[in-house]
Amino acid sequence: MIGPVIVEADGGSRGNPGPAGYGAVVLDADTRSVLAERRESLGVVTNNVAEYRGLIAGLTAAAELGASDVAVRMDSKLVVEQMCGRWKVKHPDMIPLQRRAADIAEQFDRISYTWIPRAENSHADRLANEAMDGADDSTTPQSTPASAATPASPAWMGDVGTPTRMLLLRHGQTPLSVERRYSGRGNPSLTDLGRGQARGAANRLAAHGGIDAIVSSPLDRAQQTAEAAGHALGLPVDVHDGLTETDFGAWEGLTFREAADQYPDLHQRWLSDTSVHPPDGESFDEVRKRIVATRDELVTTYAGKTILVVTHVTPIKTLLQLALDAGPSLLYRLHLDLASLSVAEFYRDGGASVRLVNDTSHLN
Repeated sequence: MIGPVIVEADGGSRGNPGPAGYGAVVLDADTRSVLAERRESLGVVTNNVAEYRGLIAGLTAAAELGASDVAVRMDSKLVVEQMCGRWKVKHPDMIPLQRRAADIAEQFDRISYTWIPRAENSHADRLANEAMDGADDSTTPQSTPASAATPASPAWMGDVGTPTRMLLLRHGQTPLSVERRYSGRGNPSLTDLGRGQARGAANRLAAHGGIDAIVSSPLDRAQQTAEAAGHALGLPVDVHDGLTETDFGAWEGLTFREAADQYPDLHQRWLSDTSVHPPDGESFDEVRKRIVATRDELVTTYAGKTILVVTHVTPIKTLLQLALDAGPSLLYRLHLDLASLSVAEFYRDGGASVRLVNDTSHLN
């Protein structure tokens, strides 16, 4: 753990939208010595997108350094006010970026945001302009932390590094899924068909190979699915409580129609507002916070490896949402079949990519 740090970030777009880039620097708060620098060319985006990308890069660098006390200084009034919660985030391009920045900020014990004049943000401004000029191969995010760690981003961007690849497997069928009932923290076992689905997925994964570890939700239906894969792959199953399904509270075991009839107003709001939770249950916002922490732990523990993550529909949707930087509508619109396989890759610098969604070819 290091002492207090300052993050200065800037982004620019020549044309707004136009050729854009960001720059970020992490400074020791006491000595003002440079601990890390980052810059990246972003292609054609708006100025505000570039500003947020700069903030995300700076916060990521501070987190990688082990900072717990962070003071952010930026010349973007919009970003500062939105991160402080004083201004609403309305533009659809800004919503996922603000959420991503907020997710990273939650890792710190203390964080503050201060607006500064552009003249006081010259270091980050210089890095952003270098990125826009294409200086020093800046299409690859540049990082010079004290640890000399090299950041990584998706290969299609021309960057380098090995991500943590997560093979996201939903559990097989249970009696509650047959009847299309809310199934959260309840603990039904797999049906005969569900066990067959688990074997089908296991056989496919064993034929593919290259899996380094298996991590499962603690609930029986996920563990049974994971154990089938473990048997086929010759790997133990590690259990992570963070991968458990949403707590549906009083709706557990109810059908969609039963929940809508018994709680008409609440259920309707829950269908469009991720902050709403079922009675005595968990909101999707709360699930997201849990999954963000779980993802970060898995990326650290299994850095550069391929892992099979056996879990439930909401955790998988949330991981895909995070990888895509997508808005909350993904949770309501994306369909994931039982025993389906999706693949997402997460890089240590915060980059991510999705390679597969809802593949059920092993069930045919």
